[in-house]
Amino acid sequence: MCATNSFLKSLGVEIYASGHRRWPDAVKAQAVADTLEPGATVNAVAARYGVLPNQLSAWRRLAKQGELVLPAAELDEPVFAPLVVCDVPEAPREPDIPASEEVIRILSGEVRIELASGTPAAQIAEIVHALGTSPC
Repeated sequence: MCATNSFLKSLGVEIYASGHRRWPDAVKAQAVADTLEPGATVNAVAARYGVLPNQLSAWRRLAKQGELVLPAAELDEPVFAPLVVCDVPEAPREPDIPASEEVIRILSGEVRIELASGTPAAQIAEIVHALGTSPC
């Protein structure tokens, strides 16, 4: 129990003399994220954090309802955002853009981004990915 308490204190969990604990949302979110790892089980993660599995399941429900924000996944590989291509009626060329200078336009809601035609694909992918994330 002492090892678990020192682990929890290192995460920022407040442990009172009565045994009650106050869990910061960031720690709850990390515990929920740990359950989403391949091969992880709620029971194993609950044991690691010293909580009952039903408490961890309640935190998972909060995350599903959007009341608990999970940390961003750390990936070693590039992440691709879905791209939807649809037929758009041909718009007349804007007069301020010469024909020799084609641009790449990214539209997302009211956001409009114009990039030079020589913009690297990796940079375009990062911009599209950033547009797809929601602010905290």
